[in-house]
Amino acid sequence: MEQPISITPEQAWQMMNNGAHLLDVRDELRFTQSHAKGAFHLTNQSYSQFQNNVDFDENVIVMCYHGISSLNVGAYLLAQGYDNIYSVTGGFEGWEKSGLPLEN
Repeated sequence: MEQPISITPEQAWQMMNNGAHLLDVRDELRFTQSHAKGAFHLTNQSYSQFQNNVDFDENVIVMCYHGISSLNVGAYLLAQGYDNIYSVTGGFEGWEKSGLPLEN
């Protein structure tokens, strides 16, 4: 099974500034409390919206709590035909520690 490419939070932010999509796969409560600026909350319910808005060849970054679950979600997206999938090392926790922009 293909795996996403692991990147640092800083690399993710730079990619987002160049048009990459950031998907946050944490639970609703945690996402609502705080999330990376510009992140899309990917859930079973929002997956079709994601599919409608993101082409298979666009850069997609997946973020979870600590960088473990995002690898599984990334592998799933690769299996669905998305070509450029990345996972944030350290997840949201790493993003916070890096001092990158947040939204509430």
